[in-house]
Parts: sequence; C-alpha cells; structure tokens
Amino acid sequence: MDTNNNIMDTNTYMDQYNTTHWITRKLWWCAGADEYFLMKSPKQDRVKYAGIGGIVLATGLLAAVSGGFAFYTIFKTKGDANDAAGISLGLGIGIVLFMIVWGTIIFNLDRFIISSTGKGDGTDSITWKEMGQAIPRIIIAIVLGFAISAPLEIKILESEINSELSKYQEKYTTELNVNTDKLFKQKQAALEKDKAEYETKLNIYEAQLKGFDSEIDKLVAVQQAEMQDKRAYGFGPVAKKMQADIDNKRSEKDKFIKLKSAEVGSWRKQLDFSNEKINELSDDLRASYKKNEKTAHGYDGLLKRIQISHEIGGLIPWVILAVFLCIEMGPIFFKMMMTKGPYDYMVENFNHKIQTENGVFKEDKLYEGRNGLIHMETYRYADAEIAKHEVEEKLKSQKEVNSLAVSKAKEKIMKEINDNPDKFINQ
Repeated sequence: MDTNNNIMDTNTYMDQYNTTHWITRKLWWCAGADEYFLMKSPKQDRVKYAGIGGIVLATGLLAAVSGGFAFYTIFKTKGDANDAAGISLGLGIGIVLFMIVWGTIIFNLDRFIISSTGKGDGTDSITWKEMGQAIPRIIIAIVLGFAISAPLEIKILESEINSELSKYQEKYTTELNVNTDKLFKQKQAALEKDKAEYETKLNIYEAQLKGFDSEIDKLVAVQQAEMQDKRAYGFGPVAKKMQADIDNKRSEKDKFIKLKSAEVGSWRKQLDFSNEKINELSDDLRASYKKNEKTAHGYDGLLKRIQISHEIGGLIPWVILAVFLCIEMGPIFFKMMMTKGPYDYMVENFNHKIQTENGVFKEDKLYEGRNGLIHMETYRYADAEIAKHEVEEKLKSQKEVNSLAVSKAKEKIMKEINDNPDKFINQ
C-alpha cells in the first residue's frame, strides 16, 4: 500500500514538475523554498514564494547594476564633469566582473536573510516578539539598501550632479590658481629684488666707465683745440703734457676695468641666473595651472557625487533610498505577515519525520506561570538516552560485581580467622 502511495506521489510530482515553468522553479530557489513540497502545494503558496524569489532576484540584479555604476565612477578617467569619459577595455572588463561579484554577494545575502526568516506565529499580524527577532535581519537589509541605492541615486541625478560638479571644479580651480599666483609673486619678488640689485651694481659700473670716457674725451678735445691753434709750433711740451694726461686717464680706466672684471663677471652671471629663474618661474606657473585643473577635476568621485546629490536633490534621494529599503525589507515583513499554508505544514511534518527517524523527539509542555500558562518545547534524543542507559547499566553491573567480590573476600577471610585465629594475632 505504501509502495503504491509512493508511486502516486512520484507521478503527481513529475506531472507538476513538467507543467511548472522553469522560471517559476528558479524563483522558488531564489526564495530558499523547497520545490518538492511547493509542487504538492496549492497555487496560492506557489505564487507567494515565486513573488518573494522575484524580489530577491531583482534586488541582486539592481545591486549588480548599482555596483557597475559605482565601479565606473571610482575608476573612470577624471576630467571635467560635463565631459563624458570613455570606457576602456580594461575598465569594461573590471566593471563586468565587479557587477557579477557584487550582485552575487547581495543576492546570496538576501536569499539567506529571506530563507532564515521564519513564519513567526503563523498569523498575518506582526507582533513585537516577531519584530524583535527580525531586528538583526532588518539592520542588515537597511545597510544593503543604502549600499545599493547610493550609486543608482547619483546615476538618476547624473545631469544635475554634473552641472553642479562642473561649477565646483571651476571654483576650486580658481581658488588653487589664486594661491598659486600669490606664491609665484612672492618668488618673483625675491628674484626681481636680486635682479635689481645686480642691475644697479652694473649700472654704477657702466656709469663709472662713462665717467672715465667723458674725462678722456674732454682731455682729447682740449688737446685738439690746443693743437688747432698752434699747428705752426708742432707737438710741443704742452701737447705732450696733455697726451700724458690722456694716457694716464686711459691707464686708470684699464686698471679700473681689470680691478672690477671678476666682480663684474660675477654680477653678470648672477643677473643671467636671475633672468633664467624668472623665465623658469613663468613656465612653472603654467605647469601649476595645469596641475590645479587636474586636481580640481579629481573631485569627480563617488563620495563627492553623493554629497552633491543630497545637496541639490531635495527629497528625491530619500525617496530613492526609501524605495530600495522597501525592496530590501519587504520580503522580511511579508514572511512575518504570511499565514501558514499547506506548504509550511508539509515542511514541518517532513522535518519532524526526519527528526523522529533519527531519534529526536519533540515534546510540548505547559507550565503554570505568574502570567498564565507558559508553552515550552523540549527535545528528547534517543541515541543519547540509549547510550546513557547503557553506561548506567554497565556501572550498575560493575557495582554489583564489586559488592559480590568484596562480600566473598570477607567470607573467606572470616573463615580463615575462625580456623586459625593465631595466624592473625601479632606475638
């Protein structure tokens, strides 16, 4: 009879299996449900668990998409917020791999949370006791909701965020350039001061040379005028005296030039060095402007975009977050609100059967407490009880054997004492 029933159950299961769409079976798996018992359950139970599985699957897919956006935002080439950054082959592979890994992690977490959430008291009302038991799962669901919603939030508000971020980048670039200009002017002022000092020294030196040349020119002019008036007398003592003065002045100039040559050469080198540094400073300034622009464009990461999203989004980011929190926590509350159906009773019956077959017995007991009757569940473990009984019997038998041995030994000793008391008396 049992064999016929098993054959009928198997045939019924296979008929249901063949008529159930494979997508429905996958959704049951996503919900952590047992498809064997769902095949035997009414359509209502099948629809419920397919719906829960659909939510878990959708959450995993949304997490994968969200992770892809986050990965792209973090590792893309930084630039002006309004410039669309391309996706290289390496970045594209990284995005796909991260989407798969992140989506799988979130999916398995959600599947574990849902499958480990029981039916509570089996009614459609949520009690405080059920809420207390669900708090750890709810906390995990809230954290996952935040993690999934943030990247999708910045993608939904991408145009507005790009516009605001571009303004911030321009403002920050200007601030950096102002600070760079201040530093440049300080360095330039020091170099200009050194340059002016050496230029002043060289100008004084040039003025001194012009002074020598002026005196020489005056002496030459006087000599020429003297000789013009007295050409008939030839190159006499006066002319020779004037020529000697000219030669002396030229000699003084040469000595002055020789004396100052090393110092003047140093001044010219220092002046050239200052001019070179000023030119290099101009090149450094242009390079600093480019660096400032690159630094400002670096503010194009995930954190800055989330910050701007909450600054300009108003209620929209919170609405998006609320939607994802509902998606994450919905199945938990749904399972607490679900009433027990045939599926649940069949699963419980199967579990009790497995426990009983393996020697685990559940017993319900009622106790009178201060606030009324208290229901408690206790379990008996047959294998442990058998082992305990065997040990107790073994100990009991050993005790009886020991008692008998002691009794016999006592009788033997007493007989020996009666037969030969002198043997036991010390002389």
